[in-house]
Amino acid sequence: MTSQIEDLLRAEAPQVLGALVRRFGRFDIAEDAVQEALLVAAGRWEAEGVPDDPRSWLIRVGYRRMVDLLRSDRARRRRELETGAAELAMAEPARAVQGDGIDDSLTLLLLCCHPALGHTSQVALTLRAVGGLTTAEIAHAYGTSEATMGTRISRAKQQLAKAGARFTLPTDTDRDSRTTAVLRVLYLIFNEGYTATTGVDLTRVDLTAEAIRLTRMLHATLPGDAEVTGLLALMLLTESRRAARTDAGGLIPLAEQDPSRWNREMIDEGTTLIDSVWNRAPAGPYQLHAAIAAVHAAAGPGHTDWPQIAMLYLWLERLTPTPPVQLARVVAVAHAHGPARGLALLDDLNRRHHLDRDPLTRQREHAVRAHLLQQTGDQATAAELFRRAADLTGNQVEQRYLHRKADQLDRPQPPTARRTR
Repeated sequence: MTSQIEDLLRAEAPQVLGALVRRFGRFDIAEDAVQEALLVAAGRWEAEGVPDDPRSWLIRVGYRRMVDLLRSDRARRRRELETGAAELAMAEPARAVQGDGIDDSLTLLLLCCHPALGHTSQVALTLRAVGGLTTAEIAHAYGTSEATMGTRISRAKQQLAKAGARFTLPTDTDRDSRTTAVLRVLYLIFNEGYTATTGVDLTRVDLTAEAIRLTRMLHATLPGDAEVTGLLALMLLTESRRAARTDAGGLIPLAEQDPSRWNREMIDEGTTLIDSVWNRAPAGPYQLHAAIAAVHAAAGPGHTDWPQIAMLYLWLERLTPTPPVQLARVVAVAHAHGPARGLALLDDLNRRHHLDRDPLTRQREHAVRAHLLQQTGDQATAAELFRRAADLTGNQVEQRYLHRKADQLDRPQPPTARRTR
């Protein structure tokens, strides 16, 4: 399947799903029908060409499959196929440009991020229903089997049905909280793509690209939302460094990256976006994350304004005191004021928040502490912590990087390289 056809199918899928859910009121079955329509289209369009009105074509095929799933009476199905499918296919393409300008993509995002669902189910359902990824693709991204992911998605759809979820935009009050959930889900998708939890590759470009695409769509629908703008800016500024993060399969930390390999177009767009909302007070978490990324992008390695970044992380920690933010602040403080200050802050965080409770946080804490101890000259302890961190990550690129750091510290250092005390 060509990339043009794939992009078209992913763009049309939410609109087709919205048409079927609105007609039948059954999200669970409509989503299955749309997936089957997409598969039929992928096979036929490549051989026969894309039809003049692809959305109507997909709606007709999806409608027929819905009827197959919902009706057993042949005569009634024939009557519906002859009248209802044609009327629906003719009316729906025009609907997207009518009314308040909000298309079905936003409604689907809000539905998939319904509070009745857990975070993992929200992510999976969003990727399937709005992103157009297959169950196999989603399972591969999250390191599980297709059958397991299929069961999870099916249960999520059943939970929506039990919760009485409707294909309508929520009230203004509920919409704000649901939009917050959508942003969290899109951020989770992007993060999983930027540093994959498991596997042989550091990144999953399909996930980062899909997260950016969906966030662009959300931004186009809600252009005045500062946090939506901030999240899009953050993704673009972060993704701009992807090409410089690895070299021959090895991980390159930010401080050692070649800025000439950064994507300047993404940096310019991301910086423009965050500048457009930065003066709106108070700044939210995604705006602060984007501001930090913009500071990195503006200076490049070796010239970073670490005191400013440390200040922004302190601000961010007060809003969202999560372990990743706290550990990032430790790194920024160490760069700005020395490794001893960083270690003191890390010890204080451990006493107050017990960062070793979660395996992923424990892995990051070990890696951060190892880097700081290396700078203070405690090579043996640093090497041991690098290896502990490597044992706690499922990403093979990260594992190789951490083991390489430990091996380098085990080697005798030449006299000129030894630190003076």
